[in-house]
This record gives sequence, structure tokens and C-alpha cells, in this order.
Amino acid sequence: MTMIIPDLLGGPWVARHIPVTPSEAAPGADHAILVHQRGAGAARHARAVLYIHGRTDYFFQTHLSAALDGAGYEFYALEMRGCGRASADLPEGSFPHDTTDLLVYDEEITEAVRILREEKGHDAVVLNAHSTGGLSAVLWAADHPGRVAAITLNSPWLDLNASGFMRSYGTAAVDLMSRWMPGRVITNPAAPEADDEDAFEADPYTRSLHARWGGEWDWDLALKPSPGWPARAGFLTSVRRMQRRVRHGLGIEAPVLLCCSTASAAPGAGREAVLRADAVLDVTQMVERAPFLGEDVTVRQIPGGVHDLALSPEPARGEYLATLTGWLSARLPRPSH
Repeated sequence: MTMIIPDLLGGPWVARHIPVTPSEAAPGADHAILVHQRGAGAARHARAVLYIHGRTDYFFQTHLSAALDGAGYEFYALEMRGCGRASADLPEGSFPHDTTDLLVYDEEITEAVRILREEKGHDAVVLNAHSTGGLSAVLWAADHPGRVAAITLNSPWLDLNASGFMRSYGTAAVDLMSRWMPGRVITNPAAPEADDEDAFEADPYTRSLHARWGGEWDWDLALKPSPGWPARAGFLTSVRRMQRRVRHGLGIEAPVLLCCSTASAAPGAGREAVLRADAVLDVTQMVERAPFLGEDVTVRQIPGGVHDLALSPEPARGEYLATLTGWLSARLPRPSH
């Protein structure tokens, strides 16, 4: 029996549990969650967007849903096993957003796309994915040709934001460590409850956006804490393995839109600078990696955009949403009647 419950966003949003096969790659996680509006039981639009979150993240950006609805797309958000809403029941000793193999998420992406196409009746599905979710999305699309009509990426994590030395020798060291101690914490920033200047420097991105610290957005800090969940050796090794696949070329057949900011914030940048740039990843790497995704890739850089472009201050936020919906309209025009 399908389990559908009221969502934490309130009506008309609901959350559908998707059972997944237990895996040692994500210990203790036994389900993913598909979030959508209750009215989506009888689809209003023939086409759909499936949103895939980043790391230490969950779906709360309802303005993104509204923009896509206005463009003629039913909106669904998938939260992977052990992530976001699906992390609430993790047993002691398991950690949110922690996996030793990003490909474990293949199962829930495949099932979500099946639900949208077969149960909901959508004739086309578009992936819209952010950051680490963007890495998962392009890998899935490469491994499942013909299943989605397009992939739209919001600041995807396609390379390690570090020096060349760390990308090579650091990766090798973490890979070796992960064979014996996959749970070894590699990054462990300041305590989440800290509110001093040191905490801002440890997580300038979140601290510049959330209302608790004077920002514009008031998301649930239990699901998207500051700083984020520690990254462990097994997780980083999997990320680097998948990023190497990108570098070797994925050959995605569907058209791809890659959006990112025009600049990355320098380490130690103040609040104003952080609110006008990507303070998490290197946008230059995203642009350089774009051609490796497939033959049909469009890159659009958003001036003043932050890491999650949908959370950017205006006018960057509006420009991102217009770019996303405009590209979809141009590449996947609505059929004439």
C-alpha cells in the first residue's frame, strides 16, 4: 500500500514514501520521499519536473515549484534515502546524507521517474537538480538514456573545489583511508549551535541566507543545519569516483541546461560578497566540465547568483527562474492544439 502523508510544508503538499532496497552504502536508510501537491493525483500538466536536492538540503523552495507550474510543468521533489525528510527515522549510528556510493540513489530516481510517467501519466519528465544532486542526476541520465526529456542543473558539483594538489594527492589519500575507515570524518566545521563570527566563517553561505542570522529564508534547521553534516571518507571517495566519470565524458543524449553564478566567493569573504556569488563551489569548474556532459549542453551564468540559484537575492533569483523556464519553453515547446 502506498504511504502518502501530509507534508511539513502544509496543504496542499503531501509526502509519498518510496521503499528502497537496504544497502550497506547507506546504512539504516530504507525509503526515499516524493513530495508533490495533492492535486497532482490528477495531473494538471502533461509534463513534469523532478527536483533533486543537494547535500545537507531538502525541498522547501515552493517559489521554484510555482515558476515551473506557470511554465506548464507539474512539480515533484525527490528526497533520497537518508536525506532531508527521509532522514527522520535513521537508526542510531547512521548519518543524514551519508553514503559510500552515490549510485545507490539510482533506485529511487528510477522509481520516481516511473511513478511520474506510468502512474501520473506525464508524457515527459525533466530533471532539475542542485549541487550534489546535480552529480547524481547526470550520472543517472547517462545510465538511463531516453528516460527524461531534459536535464536542468543548478550549480552542479562536477569537481572538487580545491587546489590541484588536493584534487590529486588529497583524493588519493582519502581513497586509501576510505578502504579501512569509510566513516572517518574529513570535514567537521563549527558546532551547529554556534552564533559567533567564527561560525559565520565556517558556513558563510547558510549564515548569509537564513532568517536566524538576518537572511531572507526560514527553512527547517533540523533538515538543513548550519554548518552542514560532516563529510566522511567513504562519501568523498564516491563523489570523486563519480566526478572522474564526468571527466571521462558521459554522453548524455538529452539536452542539458547548466546554470551557475558568474563568480565564486573568495575564502573569508564578507556577507555582502557571499550574497552575490557561489560561496560553496567553483563556478569555473562547472563551466569547464559542462562539455563533458553531452553534445547538447547550454551554459547560462547568473550575475549575483548564490550557490542555490533559487535562493539568490533579487534580481538574480528572478533571472535564474526566467532562464530555466525560458530554456524549457524554447527546447521543449508546448505542442500546438
